Amino acid sequence: MDAPQNTTLRVGEDRPIRLDSGLDLGPVTVAYQTVGRLNADRSNAILICHALTGDHYVAGINPVTGKPGWWDALVGPGRVLDTNRFFVVCANVLGGCLGTTGPRDINPATGKPWGLHFPVITIGDMVTVQARLLDALGIEQVFCVIGGSMGGMQVLEWAASYPERVFTAVPIAASYRHSAQNIAFHEVGRQAIMADPDWRGGDYHEHGVIPQRGLAVARMTAHITYLSETALHRKFGRRLQDREAVTYGFDADFQVESYLRHQGSTFVDRFDANSYLYITRAMDYFDLATEYGGTLANAFRATPTRFCIISFSSDWLFPTVESRAIVHALNSVAANVSFVEVESDKGHDAFLLDEPEFHETLRGFLDGAARHRGLPPTAEGAR
Repeated sequence: MDAPQNTTLRVGEDRPIRLDSGLDLGPVTVAYQTVGRLNADRSNAILICHALTGDHYVAGINPVTGKPGWWDALVGPGRVLDTNRFFVVCANVLGGCLGTTGPRDINPATGKPWGLHFPVITIGDMVTVQARLLDALGIEQVFCVIGGSMGGMQVLEWAASYPERVFTAVPIAASYRHSAQNIAFHEVGRQAIMADPDWRGGDYHEHGVIPQRGLAVARMTAHITYLSETALHRKFGRRLQDREAVTYGFDADFQVESYLRHQGSTFVDRFDANSYLYITRAMDYFDLATEYGGTLANAFRATPTRFCIISFSSDWLFPTVESRAIVHALNSVAANVSFVEVESDKGHDAFLLDEPEFHETLRGFLDGAARHRGLPPTAEGAR
């Protein structure tokens, strides 16, 4: 296949981004990856929206971590998101820390990192920036917008805000609003970061330090929510870590403790603490029903978009009942919607893992939509 292309583009130079907070921001640098080729009539584009701690390195090798892209198993020639057939675009979100403008970038007004002076952002703001990116790429309508978790929130925002630009929408393991429980978990993580002495009121970059301990604890807490109890038990149980008996101390006696500590320590090498604050806040603020007068169905009235809603049976972070609420809202306005709950014991992270039923469901939906769209079964006519 054509190698993934990683590049940046500036948007909002001629017209700043009006944020939901009422502030203007611009210009904004957007880091993004493309894979495959855009066809002659620009009708084969798929926009992938990443999750909270994800990035735009969806396929190929991530140059930051040296590991495969986070959806590399799904994106590529002959794979579910077939890059012989589709032109895939994935952008790092606004507020991120891997190339798109965020709180660790320089505030042009001060010449210093934004820190907490960066404006608070929303899922809607992230989508606005993505829409500007597609404008710059000359893509008026995408064949599909797809994403899991926070990416699924972006998909729903796309379908509500730009229905004429979205042929199909696939929100996976997501919800139309962040629950009180999820807000609570995020607040624990934010407080861990802000309690770290090295956070320095958000100005740690100016002091040459990083709030590593707080950010690691935030990651450990969040990571527990991505897994199911069954998955944790299967992977670790109560097995000890490199020892025959407990030490009667506070080292990592158990394998699960060692695993979480590893997750925390590796996370601080690739993610910015202030970005974590801003992006978790954006998720907390997301409530599509409230945005549309308290009735979720209002977000989708007369929508031309075809939807495929996918949930996982063991996902307690974004449980199936929340996906069903989206389906019911779509049904109430006679939208074209398919829904599948995939049986899996892997928890919320199942959308990132090898789940054959999930992959086949997605492939079937995209194939049917592509036939309806008039796209050829292969890359014929691509350029």
